Amino acid sequence: MRVSDLTSKKAIDRQLDRLDTYGVSRRDFARLATTGIAIGAAARALGLPTAAIAAPNGKIAYMYFSSRLQYCLTVKKSVEDTTAALKIGVTSADAELNSEHEFDQYEQLAAAGGLGGVILNAPDGSNIKRIAGLAEQNKTWIANVWATEPWFTPFDASEYYTYYADPDDYHASYEVTTKLLTEIKKKTGKGGKIIGLTGIPGFITDKLRTRGRNDAFKAFPEFSIADDLPGNFNMEDGNKAATDLLTRHPDAVGIYAANDEEAAGAIAALRTEGMKAGDDMLIVSAGDGNPEAAAAIKRGELVATAANVPQFMGAMMTTRLYDVMNGWSPRASERMMHWGSKMMTIENVDTYLARYVNNGSVAPFDYRLMSKVLHPQDWDPQDLMTPLDMDVEWQGIPKPANWKYPKAYMDAKQNGEMQAVAEEYKSHYKIDMFGPSPVKSG
Repeated sequence: MRVSDLTSKKAIDRQLDRLDTYGVSRRDFARLATTGIAIGAAARALGLPTAAIAAPNGKIAYMYFSSRLQYCLTVKKSVEDTTAALKIGVTSADAELNSEHEFDQYEQLAAAGGLGGVILNAPDGSNIKRIAGLAEQNKTWIANVWATEPWFTPFDASEYYTYYADPDDYHASYEVTTKLLTEIKKKTGKGGKIIGLTGIPGFITDKLRTRGRNDAFKAFPEFSIADDLPGNFNMEDGNKAATDLLTRHPDAVGIYAANDEEAAGAIAALRTEGMKAGDDMLIVSAGDGNPEAAAAIKRGELVATAANVPQFMGAMMTTRLYDVMNGWSPRASERMMHWGSKMMTIENVDTYLARYVNNGSVAPFDYRLMSKVLHPQDWDPQDLMTPLDMDVEWQGIPKPANWKYPKAYMDAKQNGEMQAVAEEYKSHYKIDMFGPSPVKSG
């Protein structure tokens, strides 16, 4: 791990900016970081684990893969709002698209002390096993979203890897692709070439979304995927990929983008080419539901996005950590879950804008009502949550040698617990994620 000069004001300010640690003075940070680095360096020199026991009710850290992504910034704001409602501390760290850097950040945060739980939203799944191992040593809870190694689960680590969650990306991508092809056929009366902006190569989310997209094409033989390039889930790379593909395939009739950031890049690429998204070319996004994507739908530039709603993701992951930090224990079927996404189009975008964008100071969720600790009888997830089925999620991906299904997972699947949990969460889901906010203004 590279150690900054903690006698330098610029170095300390740089670390504070990266960690987004609010309310911490340079002096306090230098003291904490020096102590943490000393502990870590000594432990590594002796071959010992770099561990620091977490505070029982410490702060929650949101560790995200890049501030270049609007999704991450929207989640960050949601985590801050949720922790404020729950009256616990918060910090955050930008991995700058580098999972190794994120691992170093985790070590620094854990060594400094006072950390209760981490929402891990990593650039890829390469650091999850190491972070999960340190979390057990540190007694720090981890809730991981999206990035993982297929067939590595919370059950393979410890109870401190409490949660893995993602939306049902396969079906979400299938749905928006079907919408794209249907709208093009309705508009032109024929099929044609579609160009694809995929995500980060090898990222499990991209594999799921690409599989959903490809399966949707089977019902539309008059269409074909002419070409693919990775847009790496960000606007800049999405713009470059779209520009390249439009040059290669000037006769393309539509664009599939793996997420909203890439879709924004494609819209800009069309504009540069003198074309207008929505008129000259139709575009869909397979994931996110960012405020900017909603605005693009309203303008007619984007046909649809699979809105998994970043504001919800931040609130849901934060309240899960709050609950386990305060003594709640999840059942096996609650340790790996999907949250619901909804296809956002011109028909329902106004509801999203009213609740999540043009809502002023009105919170989009009743954060405290999400907590099973605070509301043991009437908790409401405020989105439809379902247990994750590994065989469906990672279909077609080879299992590691000698891999076995976790016993707790198989027991839950076979003894009816998984179905019971699905029904329980459905019965508690009262506040529609795509309805009005449950919080009244004023």
